[in-house]
Amino acid sequence: MVSRLNSNAPILDPLKRLYHKDWLSPNEVLKIFKPLIDPNHVLYAFDKISQRKDYQPNEALYSLIIQKLSQARKLNAIEHILSRIKAEPRGFRVSDDFFYNVIKIYGNVGGHIDKAIETLFSMPEYHCWPTVKTFSCVLNMLVCAKQFDVIHEVYLGAPKLGVEIDTCCLNILIKGLCECGKFDAAFELLDELPKQGLKPSVRTYSTIMHFLCERGRVEEAFEVYKRMEVEGVNPDTIVFNTLISGLCRRGRVAEGMELFERMGLKGCSPNSGTYLAVMYGLLGSKMFVEAKNLMDQMISKRMLPSYVSFKLLIHGLCDENLLGDVDSVLMMMVRQGFVPKMGTWRKIMESMASQRMIERCLLDDIKLL
Repeated sequence: MVSRLNSNAPILDPLKRLYHKDWLSPNEVLKIFKPLIDPNHVLYAFDKISQRKDYQPNEALYSLIIQKLSQARKLNAIEHILSRIKAEPRGFRVSDDFFYNVIKIYGNVGGHIDKAIETLFSMPEYHCWPTVKTFSCVLNMLVCAKQFDVIHEVYLGAPKLGVEIDTCCLNILIKGLCECGKFDAAFELLDELPKQGLKPSVRTYSTIMHFLCERGRVEEAFEVYKRMEVEGVNPDTIVFNTLISGLCRRGRVAEGMELFERMGLKGCSPNSGTYLAVMYGLLGSKMFVEAKNLMDQMISKRMLPSYVSFKLLIHGLCDENLLGDVDSVLMMMVRQGFVPKMGTWRKIMESMASQRMIERCLLDDIKLL
């Protein structure tokens, strides 16, 4: 696995230090590795440094080597480094943070979730036991990759690894169950939390509400909201945004606006996401004047509307021939740093031409009278 430099190739300046007889401290060794980019140079340097009498294995060096290899996407070489760690004297240890980073590299950089799982369960072989943070990281990878069949298997391995499941782990599992539409199983897991001495968090409830609203099951989402309140968990802005968005997407804009007004009574302040949820509801219901008023309110509170909301509002106002409002929205759009695209300008010009034609027809009718 260790790459050799071509014997005719010039030795890089950082690598020349490897041939000095001076004693190299751990910090000086790190300085040799930091400028190296080529993974072959990294592996060659590690081979040479580990043969020196002053070699002192340490986590910082191993972390830096693995970082360099991951940047070059030499993930197979990382296995070689892990085997070297295992071969170090028994007193040498690496931390959970070290394995957390290796697992993230396998899963997020390399897309090898199987390797991430394998690394998680091999940690005790390195005399290191995973924390709930590292365990949750693997669960979350599996949910994001939609490998729902594997999640349960990894979850059952928690006792073997000495991991004490917490609410965060169960939230990830609930998210996975909801993503694949297994809401009954998600509610069963929610009911299990108190039995394990755990209390559902606001994120637990908001996750279930989000997926219910995505599938149009808004009434059930409100049932979850009521249950959350009964169990003494205070809603946050994300909860309200989820419910408002769910209502507006189902065309229940009036109810969404009513909930928007009630947020303050629950101690929650609307954020830009709240305003945009209502905004898209108004635009979808062709309530363009109301949408413009909400946009004015949003900007007055120093919240930035999206480019799409400006575009949809301008197109809607053009369809309604409200060119005076189009002008003011266009000015707002430019002041917020957005540049209208050709399609928007074309829509405005067509609307202006249509308006002139209507005005001419009216004038002609008046003359005939």
